[in-house]
Amino acid sequence: MPGLVHVVDDDASFRTAIERRLKLAGYDVKTYASAQDLLDAALDDDQPGCILLDVRIPGLSGPELQNRLIASGSTLPIIFLTGHADTPTTVQAIKAGAEDFLTKPVSSELLLDAIARALARQDAARSHRGKLEAFRAHLATLTQRERQVFDLIVRGKINKQIAYELGTTERTVKAHRHQVMEKMQVHSLAELVSIAERLGMLDPNGS
Repeated sequence: MPGLVHVVDDDASFRTAIERRLKLAGYDVKTYASAQDLLDAALDDDQPGCILLDVRIPGLSGPELQNRLIASGSTLPIIFLTGHADTPTTVQAIKAGAEDFLTKPVSSELLLDAIARALARQDAARSHRGKLEAFRAHLATLTQRERQVFDLIVRGKINKQIAYELGTTERTVKAHRHQVMEKMQVHSLAELVSIAERLGMLDPNGS
């Protein structure tokens, strides 16, 4: 899977060696001598890529940069690669969402496997966000009454109950229900409930 790997490491010889190794594997590579250099760059979260990050670097440390990127809303996966691994740092980085924590020297196989996993996870997350955005766009096309019917449908109400709650007829509810299904681009109640769950509109008990 092609992508751009951002390498942050204060060791110039390491940056040169890792850039050569990754380019031979087909990746685009950008290197940075410090965390600030990366922060000053215009990172594109929409482009497939990841960050290969050392732990001990001048200025902001690797974990501090990770926290800064998370706070800024960056979704680029981070792989830590360091010669100074310790358990607390590793646990902290993984809990904060790091894709992997590798120790130098690392084999090409382990490194490339970690990068491939990071890019695959990024692609899956992007696909998930895209679907949620589409669901929200469909939801926004519903009229106020159709939205009320939607909310009651996904909470398990039948047409007769919906008509009673909204003070209308079952025939009118059926018409609104048809419009809801068309606008949300679904063919079953199960699909509609799944969308509501994915949008966080239902609690775990479905109410």
